[in-house]
Amino acid sequence: MATSVFCRWFFARYLMVFLLCFPHNLVQVRGLRAADLSTPAKKEVAMQLVSSAENSSLDWRKQYSYIEDIKDGRGYTGGIVGFTSGTGDMLDVVQLYQKRQPGNILAKYLPALRRAANSDTHEGLGSNFVRDWKLAAKSRVFKKCQDDERDRVYFNPAVKQGKVDGLRALGQFIYYDALVMHGPGDDPSSFGGIRKKALKSQKPPSQGGLERAYLDAFLNARVAAMKAEDAHDDISRVDDAERVFLRSNNFDLNTPLKWRVYGDTYAIH
Repeated sequence: MATSVFCRWFFARYLMVFLLCFPHNLVQVRGLRAADLSTPAKKEVAMQLVSSAENSSLDWRKQYSYIEDIKDGRGYTGGIVGFTSGTGDMLDVVQLYQKRQPGNILAKYLPALRRAANSDTHEGLGSNFVRDWKLAAKSRVFKKCQDDERDRVYFNPAVKQGKVDGLRALGQFIYYDALVMHGPGDDPSSFGGIRKKALKSQKPPSQGGLERAYLDAFLNARVAAMKAEDAHDDISRVDDAERVFLRSNNFDLNTPLKWRVYGDTYAIH
């Protein structure tokens, strides 16, 4: 009995000294118990946060039918995370829709969407495409295509890389929002390039770094990328949202949340 008590006392003292000497490990211990961004409740928060920036609304489920040219050089922007004709992810959505429901109302625009890649052209699209996108958004199949492409290209990679880097829900969300805006890739203005720049100044928790310091470095690198492009020079979705959560040490992205983006104030209770 005395041996058992001594062992528990020794382990508790050892653990306390270990965590005091290596505080980043405290983040990891807590992180193991925290819900990551892929749990339904956290994912819902993430969808609302991104929708506040992309669509000026927390009701992200009403955005399947959204489409317009926002004059950012990417052609049409549409759907729940701002798929664009210029970057090709809008094409991916419509191709998936054609695969799952052949001959759908958007199938006739596939050649024009292929030609629109890497440009802001409306050629072969125009008002008819806008009308038909909105009509397609009434289809459960089309909505599921948007959901699945969002997860495949943006959400799932963000959560996966966040876990590899030892980040909790907030860090995973920061990755997700960056992927939505900047897209995947390794050039300086894409997610991979932004992360690479952050890694030059701070280590992530998985490599022994401090979670807050690393995320601050990542956001600094992202802001630099945003300011390099006129269409993204408003950095409020970083400074008045993500940095607010980071400064309050809300690494688990727990509600209630309050933030500002593009001049509007939002809250999730």
